[in-house]
Amino acid sequence: MAASNKQNTLDYINQMFPTEASLSGVEPLMQKIHSEIRRVDAEILTAVRQQSNSGTKAREDLAAATSAVQELMNKIREIKTKAEQSETMVQEICRDIKKLDFAKKHITTTITALHRLTMLVSAVEQLQVMASKRHYKEAAAQLEAVNQLCSHFEAYRDIPKITELREKFKSIKQVLKSHVFSDFSSLGTGKETEESNLLQQLSDACLVVDALEPSVREELVKIFCNRELTSYQQIFEGAELAKLDKTERRYAWIKRRLRTNEEIWKIFPRSWHVDYLLCIQFCKLTRSQLVEILVSMKEKPDVATLLTALQRTLEFEEELAEKFGGGTRSKDAVDDNEETERSGNKSQTVSDIRKKYEKKLAAHDGSQHEEQDGQKDSSVPGAGFNFRGIISSCFEPHLSVYIELEEKTLMDSLEKEMLEETWEIEEGSQTNILSSSIKVFVIIRRSLKRCSALTRNQTLFNLFKAFQKVLKAYATKLFARLPKGGTGIVAAATGIEGQIKTSDKDERVICYIVNTAEYCHKTCGELADNVSKLIDAQFADRVDMSEVQDEFSAVITKSLITLVHGIETKFDSEMAAMTRVPWSTLESVGDQSDYVNGINLILTSSIPVLGSLLSPIYFQFFLDKLASSLGPRFYHNIFKCKQISETGAQQMLLDTQAVKTILLEIPSLGKQTAGAASYSKFVSREMSKAEALLKVILSPIDSVADTYCALLPEGTLTEFQRLLELKGLKKADQQSILDDFNKRGSGISQPTIMAPSSAPNTSIAPVITNAAASPGAITSREDVLTRAAALGRGAATTGFKRFLALTEAAKDRKDGPFRKLFNG
Repeated sequence: MAASNKQNTLDYINQMFPTEASLSGVEPLMQKIHSEIRRVDAEILTAVRQQSNSGTKAREDLAAATSAVQELMNKIREIKTKAEQSETMVQEICRDIKKLDFAKKHITTTITALHRLTMLVSAVEQLQVMASKRHYKEAAAQLEAVNQLCSHFEAYRDIPKITELREKFKSIKQVLKSHVFSDFSSLGTGKETEESNLLQQLSDACLVVDALEPSVREELVKIFCNRELTSYQQIFEGAELAKLDKTERRYAWIKRRLRTNEEIWKIFPRSWHVDYLLCIQFCKLTRSQLVEILVSMKEKPDVATLLTALQRTLEFEEELAEKFGGGTRSKDAVDDNEETERSGNKSQTVSDIRKKYEKKLAAHDGSQHEEQDGQKDSSVPGAGFNFRGIISSCFEPHLSVYIELEEKTLMDSLEKEMLEETWEIEEGSQTNILSSSIKVFVIIRRSLKRCSALTRNQTLFNLFKAFQKVLKAYATKLFARLPKGGTGIVAAATGIEGQIKTSDKDERVICYIVNTAEYCHKTCGELADNVSKLIDAQFADRVDMSEVQDEFSAVITKSLITLVHGIETKFDSEMAAMTRVPWSTLESVGDQSDYVNGINLILTSSIPVLGSLLSPIYFQFFLDKLASSLGPRFYHNIFKCKQISETGAQQMLLDTQAVKTILLEIPSLGKQTAGAASYSKFVSREMSKAEALLKVILSPIDSVADTYCALLPEGTLTEFQRLLELKGLKKADQQSILDDFNKRGSGISQPTIMAPSSAPNTSIAPVITNAAASPGAITSREDVLTRAAALGRGAATTGFKRFLALTEAAKDRKDGPFRKLFNG
């Protein structure tokens, strides 16, 4: 560190005096440095002096603060001492005053107690006189006074005199109770008409009952209600009226009783709710009697009688609920029949072909409906007691006969609608839906409306299951209406019915069935939603229409497949006509063959109708199935032909392009081009196989194996051997080619060659510029594909005369790319 400082000093000096001439400034610099040193020494001395003075002042301040704190402590001790002396003085002054205050308080309490005791003794004696004379109005007021006075002597219960008074008061209340009960026993016997003041006396007696314990009022009301219902019980337990068809008379009895005794029962205070409690007892008694009647019936009850009794019961419960403000019952809108019927003429939004999805039925075991006469506070209207269902719930276990009748009625209606179904659409209809489907759902909704007005518990859920049966039966009938095909070995092996012959009317009916099944599928979901809103919560999760919707989805799928089979059957004669054409003896290539015209005629007569009746989704599904069927069928049908000459292959290739064009125009023919792009790609892929097969037939013998492996990499040995037969080769000539094919067959894995686009007015241009040295000796894959492409373009020209001109010109030439394609 010292060496570093020394070095820094030297550097500083050298910087200040870099040359000898600069040494002349040493003296002034030294003077400046000495002056700075003196100034710094003076500042240090001043700071030392100030610090010395500050320390002395701090010690003085600390001593002063200590002295002040000590003085403060002394003053606090003095104040505390004076406070203790003052407290002692106050206690001595107030000691005598406190004794006097307690004495005054006790004397006042004693005087008050004696005064109240005198009043209590006098009040009890007066109450005893009033009770003996049955002066109820005065006794009620006196009871209130005695009760208040007795409350002041709760702390003196052990004093003999108080105990004696309380026992006497208790005995007086018992006398009053017996008098009141005795007087009320005459109510309803006719004495109220004989004795004019009896009703007023009983009205005053109610005041006494209110002044007594609440249990007395409850006991009196209960006795009164039981006495009122005794005659009801005797009347309706008799053999004549203890029947289900007499249920309405029960409710008429209680209504008449309430109406005739309305004036008499005004003696009861409104707060007692005597009529309310009487109706509760009546409902409980009626329920028990109806249960006994229903259980004791040896045969199933008559449905009309049962429903009438239930309907009257529901009406009676509703009247009571409105009268007394009982519990409410949720009521969701269900009357949407008219809206559904109006929506029947709207176009239906269809979904794609629905696959079978997993069932989502949650098997929740719902608890049994809680008894209505459970532990509820029924003393006050609206306190939780629900009149709705208090009687009608006893019918629930016996409504199976009603469900059976509803199910039978629905099934009969379904049979009637199916017999009247014309399988045609009414003029002016825009929905293309069978009228029977709309009528079936109207009938179901009416049945739902009837049942929901009666019950929303297990019976409604059982009716929903009946709806499921009816709709499944309707789906079965739609399924049975589809045209059927023959049966045979093929049908048994594949599970698909054989040929299905369909007329134009059959095709329309199938489309109607598809649209109807879709409408039913959608409406089933809406029906399930409506039932879920109506039914009690414990059953809502079990309301599911997925199985029924699956049935209608199956009908849709089967209908579309049947439609495809019907079109396929129409093609049978054209496919047979194709095999009968003498392909080996054709002399020239002409216009498209007659069987192509037949295929075109079939499609132009059917597709416009199907396109106008089917929704885009289902029409697209139909087209995909048709293309996937017709493409492979046309391909295999080539193998069914006899020998095919070069000219015959050219003609067949032209026909293939024509069939492809016809298939590609189907979306436009049906006026539904939404999925035309994917469909066109599908058709091109399927028909390209037939084009590739014909190009192989047109290829020279020596390169047929290479061409076949390039264009049909998935081809089999059997098909290749059949192809050689189509070319007219004999068995002996085939062997060498088959051997060559077997050698390369296992190693060939070329991708499928897609057919080139067959756009109209495609010009024919020379595409082969470098052919092999020897005619027909094409060994490279590129040469094979090039020649196949040239064949495709030649056959795809729209003007067959141009094609003939090119072939004729090729015959006159000895070389050239087009000539080499036909050299053998």
